[in-house]
Amino acid sequence: MTHGPHIPFTPNARYPDPAVELLTPEFAQYRVYSSSVEQLASGCRWSEGPVWFGDHRCLLWSDIPGNRILRWDEASGAVWAYDVAADGALSGKRLHIDADGAGALDGIAVDANGNTWCGWGSDGRPGAPAAELDGVRVFNPQGQAIGHIHLPERCANLCFGGMHRNRLFMAASHSLYALYVNVQGAA
Repeated sequence: MTHGPHIPFTPNARYPDPAVELLTPEFAQYRVYSSSVEQLASGCRWSEGPVWFGDHRCLLWSDIPGNRILRWDEASGAVWAYDVAADGALSGKRLHIDADGAGALDGIAVDANGNTWCGWGSDGRPGAPAAELDGVRVFNPQGQAIGHIHLPERCANLCFGGMHRNRLFMAASHSLYALYVNVQGAA
């Protein structure tokens, strides 16, 4: 297993994990001494935008150069590409969301209905219609595109916020945008 392009990752069997360093005694209250750093997935070229989806007990994140959204399931340990058996064996390769073409995924947020809201834009290939792709693409829980919010530039990161968690904040290349929507962000 590797972590990043040049840093080997070796799971730690000692507790407390020496990878968790107390710079001051104040941090000790946040440390779980029987826990260690776990590598949940590898093989991504550039991971970004992890978001926890509590109702489904899973984590979604994007692999930007791979133009895909990945999913890690807390109950089974499955990641986008695999189901994980009780003995740790991998099987059942599948994909949750794919940019499929000239689109490119970026940061993500999940709403209370299980829809994934993805920062979206052109992947930069010649002839890619950036004006049609820039903004936010919305996918239902099955991974099907159901909507698109057009912006004049690519959206890099987004989140739900505001008093009722129904305002979508979108950080784009050079600007910040906001839009009230008829759904709350996942709690």
